[in-house]
Amino acid sequence: MDLRKFIDLDSLQKIQDQFSEATGLAAIAVDAEGKYLTKGSNFTDFCMKHTRMNEEGAKRCQKCDAEGSGTYYCHAGLMDFSTDIIINGEKVGAIIGGQVLPGVPDEDKFKTIARDLGIVEELYVTALKKVPVRSESMIRASADMLGNVVNQLVNLEYIKTMTQKRNKALDKEIDTIETSLNEVTEKTSNLQKIASMEKILSINASIEAARAGDAGVGFAVVAREFGEISKSSGDVYQRIHELVGTINKSVRNLTVEV
Repeated sequence: MDLRKFIDLDSLQKIQDQFSEATGLAAIAVDAEGKYLTKGSNFTDFCMKHTRMNEEGAKRCQKCDAEGSGTYYCHAGLMDFSTDIIINGEKVGAIIGGQVLPGVPDEDKFKTIARDLGIVEELYVTALKKVPVRSESMIRASADMLGNVVNQLVNLEYIKTMTQKRNKALDKEIDTIETSLNEVTEKTSNLQKIASMEKILSINASIEAARAGDAGVGFAVVAREFGEISKSSGDVYQRIHELVGTINKSVRNLTVEV
């Protein structure tokens, strides 16, 4: 399921930006294949320009991205989060981010990480000092809140889109029904005319049979049967007209309700 087909990405971007501005947490939305849906909000140089630009650092980050779920600590000691976007039980994307510290960092620890990754320690520590510091409880609560908001938005837009599609399909089917009913009405009217003509012919035949006397007895029987058939046909066609009228009324009522 492609989120791009029904979600307003500008609205999603706005919510994401406001979240990051209010909390200091980085955030970005991705689709089911991990491709970006939005632009990153509040991404830190520590993560993006130093850790992820380093070959070994990038490998470790990718491993965290693939395995991380909920709110968790990344390999570099920061807290990240990943919340699935779910529609009808299917994962269609995720909102991920974090890039914050749960407390005052131990610079010696991060210097060790820098040396392990082959990054200049001073540059790494300088970038580290610009990383927002938030309590772990605040980080978890903020991540949960963003996940809930995004899921509600996406599901609301999905329902809205599906409803519009169903209404269009319903309108199309109603038009088809109305066209078919009009054709049935026309054909039935023609058959009613034929039935009326048959009845007249039956009456004429009965008159001619009476004039013929005994010689026309057999013909009179046929004429009577022909008349009964014509009468029955006329009743059937009249009932069809009544049913068509009822269906037409129901279709019009349905259109108004929709």
